[in-house]
Amino acid sequence: MHGKYVTRLVIIGLLVSILSCQTSQKRLNPKAPKEAYNTTEMEVRNERFLSTVHVPVSIALSDVERQINAQVNGLIYEDNSLDDNNNDQFMTKVWKRGTIMVSAQDSLFQFTVPLRIWAKAGVSVLGFMQYKETEFEIDLRFKSKFDLDPDWSVHTQTQADGYGWVRKPTVSVIGVNIPITNMVARLIDKNLGTISKTLDQQIRRNIDLRAPVLKAWNTLREPYLLSEKYRTYLQVVPKRVLITPLRFEGRLIRATIGIEGYTLTTTGAKPDVRPVVSLPNLTVVSQVKDDFQIGLLSEASYPEVARIAADEFVGKSFSFSNDRYHITITGMDLYGQNEHLIIKAGIKGTLNGDIYLRGKPYYDPKDQTISLKDLQYDLDTKNILAQSASWLLKGTFARTLEKQLTIPVGSQLADMQKLLQQQLTNNQLAKGVVMNGHIDEIKPDQVYLTPTAMLAVVNARGRIDIKVDGLQ
Repeated sequence: MHGKYVTRLVIIGLLVSILSCQTSQKRLNPKAPKEAYNTTEMEVRNERFLSTVHVPVSIALSDVERQINAQVNGLIYEDNSLDDNNNDQFMTKVWKRGTIMVSAQDSLFQFTVPLRIWAKAGVSVLGFMQYKETEFEIDLRFKSKFDLDPDWSVHTQTQADGYGWVRKPTVSVIGVNIPITNMVARLIDKNLGTISKTLDQQIRRNIDLRAPVLKAWNTLREPYLLSEKYRTYLQVVPKRVLITPLRFEGRLIRATIGIEGYTLTTTGAKPDVRPVVSLPNLTVVSQVKDDFQIGLLSEASYPEVARIAADEFVGKSFSFSNDRYHITITGMDLYGQNEHLIIKAGIKGTLNGDIYLRGKPYYDPKDQTISLKDLQYDLDTKNILAQSASWLLKGTFARTLEKQLTIPVGSQLADMQKLLQQQLTNNQLAKGVVMNGHIDEIKPDQVYLTPTAMLAVVNARGRIDIKVDGLQ
């Protein structure tokens, strides 16, 4: 009887032990948070940043002279009638004699136009009209205010500023040279207004700024390869052109053009950008900003992040409540739910099964990593743990994951910044057009969760200058 009692106690003890073990090794089966995303990878990569490409333009007056002299040549004015202008008995033809000289002072252009003039005049001698021809040389002077209209037309307001005789006109009557300077001077004075208007018309017709600016506009729109490794292109989508009023410094004309537009990076095949055939209207402003910014991206795919997390945590054990409870991580998976990163952790030990945590990823500029903040158990996991395993809920497990789970992305961003800076150093866009720039600041934006990857975005801020040498 005593032996049977002992046997019965042993069996009861074993049952209690088995039940105790079963109770201590609980099985978890919380509901998995639903996978969801607010944005796609393409939307993040196509995010546009409004920037201004700063174009300080310096044009030598010698180039202006060259352009004007190329357009104004040969016969520039003629009057073939003796009877017009109230029967003035005067005919004339005017040729450019030499190089038109250009200077600038007090916001005005000053032109000196050397002319050779042939004239035929009617001279009354003893009551009879005789017609004599003469040639003389003169330097006409004009001053002109130079503006650009919104449609890119050159607009000048030219006024006569006097003239100087180089060789005065005379006619020979009965072997005597008779000066007709006064008569010619009166006619010149009378026609200076007409000549000024003609100059304005010629400048407006012949100086075309649309063509070179349109070329620069289309050049700027061309995608620039930043990285063959990451197949990343820098694009500028220009929207508006700004210009400051012209200012004169010695023999230079200076102005600042600002091409305002959106910058973005794209990945994959080179974008197909077709040339445009027209320019937006020109806007005159007192000052052009020199701010430039672009988003630089680094990508961490979910499988890659899961591998990093597994290398760090799988096989690691944790104890709680003075070693009363134990768990070991058996696997890790990660995915997104809108702005949260969901961590699925498989565990064994006192608890078996899966638990889910959620946290907000952010870019840590100090360590150049994607890290997590506010990591906590998902609601369904929290409710189950509150009922059956409060020791895990109250422990440091979530805080340990938050502290130690980091995804390094600094090398990608450093590569992109280096490649961008290379593109901004002495990059000749076209003949006489050189781009230089500098990245002054890298400022974190945020981490975006897309269906395929986490994208860390930082804003690269600086300035870009495009130097234009002369008029081509």
